[in-house]
Amino acid sequence: MLRFIVQFLVTCLALWLAAQVVTGVGFNDTTSLVLAAILLGIANIIVRPILTILTFPLTVITFGLFLLVVNAAVIGLVAVLLDGFVVDGLWAGIGAAIVTGVVSWIAGWFIGDKRA
Repeated sequence: MLRFIVQFLVTCLALWLAAQVVTGVGFNDTTSLVLAAILLGIANIIVRPILTILTFPLTVITFGLFLLVVNAAVIGLVAVLLDGFVVDGLWAGIGAAIVTGVVSWIAGWFIGDKRA
């Protein structure tokens, strides 16, 4: 349960930082930020694996770079589902995917993987 809470907080931080750094990504209020983090977590569990499998040939051809587009699509899906979260276009989604990925990677480096 603690790991879930930490991951949720990291996702909130990553989305907030993406809104600060990437032009075209924004939130109306803190509630939208929290709801976007929850929806992004759910979409990463359900939608992202399906998209990853369906786009596997493109991912192989692009040496994994197409995963940025998959992550941007998942973030865009969350923006479509949530009125208070805005992502203006593919490049804003890719920027948000890069920021959230880097923040999650850094947080994982600090937190470590206790499951191993």
